[in-house]
Amino acid sequence: MAELAFVDKVAARAGVPPEQARPLTEAVLRTLTERLSGGEAAALAPHLAAELSPLLVKVAEAPEAFGYDEFLRRVAERAGIDRPTAERGSRAVLQTMHRVVGHREFEDALSQLPADLKELAQPLPQGP
Repeated sequence: MAELAFVDKVAARAGVPPEQARPLTEAVLRTLTERLSGGEAAALAPHLAAELSPLLVKVAEAPEAFGYDEFLRRVAERAGIDRPTAERGSRAVLQTMHRVVGHREFEDALSQLPADLKELAQPLPQGP
């Protein structure tokens, strides 16, 4: 999927303007990369647009251990947004990645995350 199409889908899912969706997407990918092993991050990279895949390249192989709150704090700080937008944006990026990467590969990568972070990749339940 081309970068613009990916970012447009993130914008629509997160309810943010496209110009905010790009830094949000970059922030989520960088933060996700810190949380995954180098091998899992590298396995996801070829599925993204050439402009986005370098964000999944790790310098160190070992993942950092941090949870939901720290994940959202890093995303919010990197993208210059508030926490609710970071949460919506993280959901949007991960859900878009799930569709682009494919279920098996995506689930393999997410198996390294704690349950609360995995939940960010799940669609919110729809009300009645």
